[in-house]
Amino acid sequence: MSSREDLEAVADDLEAEEQILDDLVADLDDDGWDAMTVAEGWTVRHTIGHLASSEELAAVAATDEEEFRAVLADVIENLEEFESGLPPEIAALSNAELLERWRSTRDTTIDAVRAKDPDDRIAWVGPSMKGRAFLTARLMETWSHGRDIFDALGQPPPPASERLRHIAHLGAVTRAFAYANRGREAPGAEVRIELDAPSGGDLWTWGPADATDRVTGPAEDFCLVVSQRRNVADTALVVEGDAASDWMTIVQCFAGPATDPPAPGTRLP
Repeated sequence: MSSREDLEAVADDLEAEEQILDDLVADLDDDGWDAMTVAEGWTVRHTIGHLASSEELAAVAATDEEEFRAVLADVIENLEEFESGLPPEIAALSNAELLERWRSTRDTTIDAVRAKDPDDRIAWVGPSMKGRAFLTARLMETWSHGRDIFDALGQPPPPASERLRHIAHLGAVTRAFAYANRGREAPGAEVRIELDAPSGGDLWTWGPADATDRVTGPAEDFCLVVSQRRNVADTALVVEGDAASDWMTIVQCFAGPATDPPAPGTRLP
């Protein structure tokens, strides 16, 4: 695929993932919006509020870097408000208004990134990223928070799709980041990742084939672990070697301060 085709493919997959979550919450009553998720203190409303506010930040980043720097400085200054899921301007919205806010901002982000040259870099909370990586991060956040909502509502998530390859790749390439984010240096040993694709027909791989440290198993489980939606002990993943095991204790594929994966037996549906 060309860089343009790669970018368009991720944009299409992000739109599909957003629509799945949109369909889930569109007809919720007030009780559904107030349902508690496994994220401490967060309801479904908090979760969509967080997606809406972070999507607004993404939309600014994709359209005006100078304004983004100013907005980000304000976010950092009021980080507790932003991370609450319902900052004041979001908390004031009705559930219907909140849903519309998320819809409009996510469309702005995707349209802006589609209009860019695939090699253009977009400023973000951490290092700047090319458009493909930028949209992959949005896909990961949408999918992972969506799993929280499916769990909260007692609804089975849709079957895992090939879209997970984007998230799995993000998880694989952020190993060094997880250590640097904690002021640590990653062990020198390479880690081989071998994941069974949801279709059942492919094996997705990263890292040297002869590496003795390995993470193998279902792609969906790997995505749940790297996005901190499950502890690796609560999945079918097989982890071999000290370097791989150590990584799984701090794994984190999303930007922001270092956070610990959930403890075993928690954050289950």
